[in-house]
Amino acid sequence: MPKAKGKTRRQKFGYNVNRKRLNRNARRKAAPRIECSHIRHAWDHTKSVRQNLAEMGLATDPNKAVPLRKRKVKAMEVDTEERPRDLVRKPYVVNELEAEASLPEKKGNTLSRDLIDYVQYMVENHGEDYKAMARDEKNYYQDTPKQIRNKINVYKRFYPTEWQAFIDSLQSKKMEVD
Repeated sequence: MPKAKGKTRRQKFGYNVNRKRLNRNARRKAAPRIECSHIRHAWDHTKSVRQNLAEMGLATDPNKAVPLRKRKVKAMEVDTEERPRDLVRKPYVVNELEAEASLPEKKGNTLSRDLIDYVQYMVENHGEDYKAMARDEKNYYQDTPKQIRNKINVYKRFYPTEWQAFIDSLQSKKMEVD
């Protein structure tokens, strides 16, 4: 079936397109971005993956890097030839990776500031009376007494030192009032 007249448009040359940038971006998209900054900075784009990793002292195939121990053959002894190790030209990459790996892991679990304020408000105004907390006007999500108790317990578990300091400050306020 023929196309409707006037529906095809002639391709025109885009003079306002920066071809250099277009080609550079196409090259960049062709090669995946290396996430690890240490490896990315030491990477040489003129060399292959195997050559780059060998220069950094890293393995391309972990199965070949750490060979498995095979059973010893009693009848015939086989001489295992040590293959020559590749020259590590960039040992600083491995050192930086080891230093980064030895750092303590950051605590990923935190509570929202809203939940912390909510728990502190409830405990400050109602103490251990969970039913009164459930009836409080600040209980926007209409939590049941057990849900509020669970939120307070989660806060205690996540921030035990802050919880103790908070309770101590409440005790001192009570002493000042009395």
